[in-house]
Amino acid sequence: MAVRKNQANLTATEKRNFVNAVLELKRTGVYDGFVRTHNEFIMSDTDNGDRVGHRSPSFLPWHRRFLIQFEQELQKIDSSVTLPYWDWTVDRTANASIFGADFMGGNGRSRDAQVTTGPFAYSTGKWTINVSVDNRNFLQREIGAAGTLPTRAQVDAVLAMPVYDTAPWNSASEGSFRNYLEGWRGAGRVHNNVHVWMGGQMATGVSPNDPVFWLHHAHIDKLWSDWQRMHPQSAYLPAAGTANVVDLNDTMRPWNNVTPAQMLDHTSYYTYA
Repeated sequence: MAVRKNQANLTATEKRNFVNAVLELKRTGVYDGFVRTHNEFIMSDTDNGDRVGHRSPSFLPWHRRFLIQFEQELQKIDSSVTLPYWDWTVDRTANASIFGADFMGGNGRSRDAQVTTGPFAYSTGKWTINVSVDNRNFLQREIGAAGTLPTRAQVDAVLAMPVYDTAPWNSASEGSFRNYLEGWRGAGRVHNNVHVWMGGQMATGVSPNDPVFWLHHAHIDKLWSDWQRMHPQSAYLPAAGTANVVDLNDTMRPWNNVTPAQMLDHTSYYTYA
């Protein structure tokens, strides 16, 4: 059973193995495929049309499947690797261990937001941005220039919400755990605000260009797992017959062989430490 750990608790060897596996996926071109997929869906998901990965009930199962697929690709390279998660309610500054030179690297420099430290700096020759929104070929970050990281109290308030999702099943949904965790509503704007706080590619549709994406979304997935344990009687909604969204037993693109129902229990794939 794979165990996803808090990145703050990784050993030096675990950090190195994770980074090396990510770099190998980048070298082979597999990594950029994930960037393209995410960008295609975030650009096509709209409040009033067909929506799968964002602004919709399937935001959480879609990203759970996306992370599982990425983790499986990493494990083809190194079977010991699992996705760590970044608890940004605790590690809240640009000096946190996640941004160390031995792991994700630090903030971008002031003049062009280019990340110049760590294994994903352009100068290493191993991390060129090929799927870009601005034609710049280097990783960019502007940590803390906009947005704020959600607090533990704000996260706890979202976890206390008992209803998974509500009509109109988009970014306007009130009383919706999914929508408040995704960050379209609520004081913390939870998931969305972390992307904004990171800046650079993380604030765009090509956000997986920054490997921090995976650690952020692993934490979002963990929070969904926490919510599931706290509210065992709260079902995925909507169940059936809903236009433009993925119901419980509908298949999700781009895989077309997995439903939200099949993503509700992650324990056959991994657990969280």
